[in-house]
Amino acid sequence: MKLEPIVLSLLDTDLYKFNMDQVIFHKHTDLNGEYHFKCRNQDTRFTPEMLAEINDQIDFLCTLRFTREELDYLRSIRFIKNDYVEFLRLWHPIREYVTTGLSENGELSVIVKGPLFSAMQFEIYLLEIINEVYFRMSFDYEHLRASAAERLSQKITAFQNGTYTFRFAEFGCRRRLSREWEDVVVRRLATETQNCVGTSNVYLAKKYGLRPIGTYAHEFVQMYQGIDSIPLAYTNHHAMADWYDEYRGDNGTALTDTITTDLFLLDFNHSMVNNYSGVRHDSGDPYAWGEKIIAHYKKYGVDPRSKQLLFSDSLDFDRSQKLYDYFKDRAKVSFGIGTFCSNDTCEHALNIVIKLQYVNGRPVAKLSDTPEKAMCDDEDYLSYLKRSVEFRLNREKDLANQNR
Repeated sequence: MKLEPIVLSLLDTDLYKFNMDQVIFHKHTDLNGEYHFKCRNQDTRFTPEMLAEINDQIDFLCTLRFTREELDYLRSIRFIKNDYVEFLRLWHPIREYVTTGLSENGELSVIVKGPLFSAMQFEIYLLEIINEVYFRMSFDYEHLRASAAERLSQKITAFQNGTYTFRFAEFGCRRRLSREWEDVVVRRLATETQNCVGTSNVYLAKKYGLRPIGTYAHEFVQMYQGIDSIPLAYTNHHAMADWYDEYRGDNGTALTDTITTDLFLLDFNHSMVNNYSGVRHDSGDPYAWGEKIIAHYKKYGVDPRSKQLLFSDSLDFDRSQKLYDYFKDRAKVSFGIGTFCSNDTCEHALNIVIKLQYVNGRPVAKLSDTPEKAMCDDEDYLSYLKRSVEFRLNREKDLANQNR
């Protein structure tokens, strides 16, 4: 291992990994998952030296265990339950679940395969490792860091002088420049502005006494596609029902776009609207999405100003301010900002993801409100899922017309 260890604590991950994993631990321990890595940057190439370093870092990751202090911290989060924390006392990353490879043209392959409650946890750790190895071994790290520091200072000044007035959480784990730099970013945003309300990084939330923030990811809805008894077009309903049963509204922000927001809204009925404190945007036109959500709340007689609109789709700070100004008097508006917090440098950030592809051997997919963000290895299945969604949308529309 040429670099220092990148992941030093199993808390160095997004809170929503624990949120989702707790539901799986309580309800779906029979599920197995398979995750695949993808780099969306067309011209990015990894080298054999990078692959060797990534493998060494994964080896080190799999030696880590939760400490008693870390477990006590998780137990202190009001919706994390004691039996799940006791499970984590026994859990650790298993190296055999992860395989890596490199094509002749430098395309990195990473596959995670194992019980879903365990395979799910690898995503953020692996993205942290891959990102930092790539940037440290491809560029002059100190030069990148200096450019990041300059840009961070400009953002902090903009908050201090009132150019930026919105409140936000740092969501930067998965695409950060480095562990060291994300630490600096979170510390400075939390101490030098009044606008950073927390971070998704559980380790840094613990270190700096911040609020750990997280909801659930697309993979949580996707996993229901792998359960035989659940029709594909009804996976949102089952995901939201299980989530509410687990958290009883205490962790109640729903993600809308896994199999399109239009389909989500069919299941976001009067009961769910009242049971959930808000919704999260992660693809598609945010203004059109916000208008659609506000209209949906009004349809059920709910004041949108009592509900949260959380925006988290590739946001920078200028774009967030514009969205805040547009919606601030009509709903509770908040933001999760990732790359433009933790990896805003003179070089382009990597657009890398690790997505759930199979559950119990069956393909699963995210459709999204942005078609190019869809990711599925099985094109036939992706086409079938789209048809299932379209069929239900059209049927519900026909039923609504008949009842007029």
